[in-house]
Amino acid sequence: MVTLTPKAATQVKARLAKEGKPAGVLRLVVASGGCSGMSYEFAYADEPQPGDQVSETEGAKLAVDKKAVFFVNGSVVDWHQTLMEAGFKVRNPNAASSCSCGTSFGV
Repeated sequence: MVTLTPKAATQVKARLAKEGKPAGVLRLVVASGGCSGMSYEFAYADEPQPGDQVSETEGAKLAVDKKAVFFVNGSVVDWHQTLMEAGFKVRNPNAASSCSCGTSFGV
């Protein structure tokens, strides 16, 4: 299972409300590419896709693509914000390597 931190859950709810999808989900997909071989992709959706693994934290839902579960199982999605950037970051215990920006990984 992949979970959201409370800080990430707050951001998910706020951004879904702004998108006009207060009952929606944050969806995580793993795609080929990036400097370490695979990359995390996030999107807001009205509902999970068939086969998605869904978790809920403080009323915010995270849907993980069924093909991505193998690569990210046990991960935690957090919200990271600095003066230069803001976004979701994945703490993935399965990653053997990752790039310095944190958006791609290798297993």
